[in-house]
Amino acid sequence: MQFLAFWCIYPFLWLISKLPFRLLYVFSDGVYLLLYRLIGYRKKVVRYNLNIAFPNKSAQELKKIEKRFYHHLCDSFLEMIKSISLTETQLKARYTFTNVELMQEFENQGRLVFLQMGHYASYEWSFALQLYLKNSGHAIYKKIRNPYFDKMAQKIRGKWNTHLVPNKRSRILVAKMVKAKEVTVFGFAADQTPRLPKAHYWPKFLGHEIPFFTGVEQMAKAYDVPVIHLAVTKIKRGYYQGTFHLLSDDPKSVPDFELTNAFAKALETQILQDPAYYLWTHKRFKWLGRKHDSPAGKKSKS
Repeated sequence: MQFLAFWCIYPFLWLISKLPFRLLYVFSDGVYLLLYRLIGYRKKVVRYNLNIAFPNKSAQELKKIEKRFYHHLCDSFLEMIKSISLTETQLKARYTFTNVELMQEFENQGRLVFLQMGHYASYEWSFALQLYLKNSGHAIYKKIRNPYFDKMAQKIRGKWNTHLVPNKRSRILVAKMVKAKEVTVFGFAADQTPRLPKAHYWPKFLGHEIPFFTGVEQMAKAYDVPVIHLAVTKIKRGYYQGTFHLLSDDPKSVPDFELTNAFAKALETQILQDPAYYLWTHKRFKWLGRKHDSPAGKKSKS
């Protein structure tokens, strides 16, 4: 059934990927009407998140952010499909970097790097970085249940010299590559919400204490790996610009949780600049008020 599902859907995805960008975004406008107006995909989650994050904004302001977010969500989905047939020339023109020299410098030093980013603007096309580096990159991801679509995702990334690594294997692979002194970049979309039993750190984010994963910081400290944040700006429809910010090139010297906190603050700055480009369909505030039930809360009580 998974095989049949893939081959029923894939030809349509391939045809969509072949659309010129102008037609792709016309199609995106149609998807917006279907997703937002008719289906109302995750509207309750989006509205809850926006109300929690921006309690001082008026209903009209929140509605405007909501509509712009859904337009961007549809664009992002179709840009992901466009990756199937995207050319190097197109990618270089549409996803640029202001200071890629920072990444090249670490590569020239022969150092492995952790690159953190949030689900903001375009995280799908961040593999454009590999066009400017000599060594291959690794992106940590959650495996797709359908193995045929999972293989397709790996093939797309592989075309850009990026290997997808299942999140459950990330620590093993990092340890192996550090030991072998491999030169590469590990990319993490590090703003997902941990399960409550693993919520060890609760920084203040958008006015509320909510948990962040601390795995990147833990590995960086254990293996002395530089940590860099990639901030992405949406210039206009279909065009993005990334800027790298060094969080630390000596993570062992940084107090515990400071790197995670720095990432949370950097992501918050992006969101406040333009909230419409953050992934509001994710239940970012689902543990709001539950810190006392987490390892961090229990530790503070004892």
